[in-house]
Amino acid sequence: MKTLKLIAFGIALFLASATQAQISFSVHLGTPPQWGPEGYSGARYYYLPDVEAYYDVQTSRFIYLDGRTWVHRTYLPARYRDYDLYNGYKVVMTDYHGNTPYQYHKQYRVKYARGYRGHEQRNIGRRPEGRNEHQSYRQNNHSNNYPQKVIERKDNRGNGNQNGRGNDDHNDRGNNKKDRK
Repeated sequence: MKTLKLIAFGIALFLASATQAQISFSVHLGTPPQWGPEGYSGARYYYLPDVEAYYDVQTSRFIYLDGRTWVHRTYLPARYRDYDLYNGYKVVMTDYHGNTPYQYHKQYRVKYARGYRGHEQRNIGRRPEGRNEHQSYRQNNHSNNYPQKVIERKDNRGNGNQNGRGNDDHNDRGNNKKDRK
């Protein structure tokens, strides 16, 4: 009877270890952007040769030199605000798995100079409708930390407080409560 219990215990232990070996999971926190190259869902970094910057898929941030410091931002530098990420070439860094993709930046700059085009790439998604190839990333992406333009109206539509004059150029109409019905 002891032998039978020992054998049952051994089988249960074996099955438990085999079951645990079958369980595995992958942690991939970020999803590739719509402008990312198709077929590389497991890649963490892209190198963008035209702007000499990296994109971290996991954190959805660009990494680029700002002076002498590498910075992580949700946007490209202002000088590249009109850069078209859908048409720009992306070098997928499948051979790098660390946290500082710029560690070999000098080699990447030489190997993938500005204007570099490797094999043809297809994007994961399509450009949002109504956007053209010259509109910037900040217009195509929800991450927008650029200062917004303030548009001033030159017409007389009022001040938005429901007591403006609208298109009325006369000073004596619409401003007194007793004139309104």
